[in-house]
Amino acid sequence: MNNNKKVVTRFAPSPTGMLHIGGLRTTLFSWLWARKHDGEFIIRLEDTDRARLVEGATEQILSSIEALGMDWDYGPNKPGPFGSCTQSHRLMTYQERIEELLVKGIAYRDYNTSEAIEALRSAAIAEKRPFLYRKAMANLDGDITTPHVIRIEIPENKQFIWEDAVKGLQTWSSKDVDDFVAIKGDGFPTYHFANVCDDKAMGVSHVIRADEWLASTPKHLWLWEAFGWETPIYAHVPPVMAPGGKKKLSKRDGAKDVSEYILDGYTPEALMNFLALIGWNDGTEKEFYSKEELTSAFDLSRVQKSGAQFDPVKLEWMNGVHIRAMSIDELYSRSNEWWHPAATNYPPEYKKEVLRLNRERLKKFSELSVLTWYFFKDPSGTDELKSLMLSESGLEETVAAGFISKIIELATDNDFSETSLHDQIYGLCEPLNTKPAVLFKLIRISLVGGKNAPGLFETMHALGKETTIRRLNSAATLLAK
Repeated sequence: MNNNKKVVTRFAPSPTGMLHIGGLRTTLFSWLWARKHDGEFIIRLEDTDRARLVEGATEQILSSIEALGMDWDYGPNKPGPFGSCTQSHRLMTYQERIEELLVKGIAYRDYNTSEAIEALRSAAIAEKRPFLYRKAMANLDGDITTPHVIRIEIPENKQFIWEDAVKGLQTWSSKDVDDFVAIKGDGFPTYHFANVCDDKAMGVSHVIRADEWLASTPKHLWLWEAFGWETPIYAHVPPVMAPGGKKKLSKRDGAKDVSEYILDGYTPEALMNFLALIGWNDGTEKEFYSKEELTSAFDLSRVQKSGAQFDPVKLEWMNGVHIRAMSIDELYSRSNEWWHPAATNYPPEYKKEVLRLNRERLKKFSELSVLTWYFFKDPSGTDELKSLMLSESGLEETVAAGFISKIIELATDNDFSETSLHDQIYGLCEPLNTKPAVLFKLIRISLVGGKNAPGLFETMHALGKETTIRRLNSAATLLAK
């Protein structure tokens, strides 16, 4: 291939299912390579398997790609100079191309029934030999009105040799490649035929796809040669593996649709960063990249040949780091849908203070409500809360109630600065003959209804004097029951 040729990549999903993590990673690699070289990125819907189309898959695929901040130059509803990017709209193109190969004698019409082909396959299995379909097995007697498929004949004793941008030098023999169907009985093309025709029409320079298609590449190379076209560069990327690395990632391993990760509060930046590092690195120890940094650093030569594990724990950790890198204003602008319903009428500045206190604890936006509800709603005075106060502090009811009364007295005259709260509450420990850890646990559970919260004095300051005293009074009442 001419190295000066414009870089054009494509992601060509089939809407026979929802886009998964592996597919999104392949999309990302294709998008990064195009953007790195100021090229074009195409989304092409390969919807020729009509029986297996899934309702809503197209919308989910496109929204998932958009959710990560990836754009495309041409795609569904955005045709290019070559026409539509949806294969079911391009049937005339495939018909014209197959006629060329029929005239050349490279393609042939096969009138064999599926039952006849299955009988040939069963015979091969019974004789313990591989089943490779050849023209000699075909039924060539019929006319254009007789049900049939159109196959591509693979030449004998041919070597297919190419340099894969990821896998390296590849050598395959035609003895391992059978005559394949190009046009099905319903008139629609197969993937093998349509993807080559479209890659040519759309000027694709680099075909970046999953390595499950590596064994099909000889078929595609033969089509490029048969038409007399210049071959693109192929790059077959390794699969995303399940935790443990022994099999491909699937739903049974806890993998989710891309849209589910977004709905669960993962940021597009973290997802993009995380996906890029599954099977790729730039040769450094760097782990965190912006979109611009990834675009600059990405190179196909640094994609590893073997599968890389999906680590959900690392994704969550990385998402938390990306969240903590945001300013409070950005964090606030992106957290609107995640607040507890009780937060609705609270002013922005108060919510920003709550975010400031909880930013270090937040690993994904979906945790925001659980982590911060008590800033907007008083804990319920239940027996469970009373039991927690006593078990965590190790105090008797009367002693705990006495401690709470002293804290209420202190709070009444305190200016509620963090420093003042710190100094005065610490100062109570000695006269109360208790340790800070005991007193702090009692106060914290009284105020937030649980053991986990930001720093005690920061929390009290944010809640304010009125709310703090009200909740302490409720705790004292609960202990007196």
